[in-house]
Amino acid sequence: MDQDDPRTYQKMITSPDPEKWFESIRFEMDSMSENQEWILVDPLRGVKPIGCKWVFKKKIDMDGNIQTYKGRFVAKGFRQVHGIDIKTTFLNKKPEEYVYMTQPEGFIDSKDAGKICKLQRSIYGLKQASQSWKLRFNDAIKEFGFIKNEDKPYVYKKIRGSTIILFV
Repeated sequence: MDQDDPRTYQKMITSPDPEKWFESIRFEMDSMSENQEWILVDPLRGVKPIGCKWVFKKKIDMDGNIQTYKGRFVAKGFRQVHGIDIKTTFLNKKPEEYVYMTQPEGFIDSKDAGKICKLQRSIYGLKQASQSWKLRFNDAIKEFGFIKNEDKPYVYKKIRGSTIILFV
């Protein structure tokens, strides 16, 4: 990470450009809300939700000028423990098991302060996120009539008349 990029939400608030960072994280939260990434639920007995954090990164052009401010919300998936954090289970596919997570810093409504997030979809940082993304991609490409090659799992083909289309 660039040494000027804030490493925490608290550092972002006191950074030179907090309004630009706030705009980027509002965009991220709007996207997550629109995609119904989680629902808020009362904490369940025996479930310890995994944490979450904001990752901040300035996108710089070739001349060193700041192009965009990017705030990405991620789960602390490295803390997932099978059978503890996951009770029943990149991207946006519904998880096969339920994952519970703390609420995102800076976006906790006081009326829901005691609730936790029950993830409805895999998000960045979860151990199963990349697998979820692969499964979602597989489903989507098949909707276009492509068939997965059994010998080469990332090769798909589609035959239309005398034309063969390979997607690698």
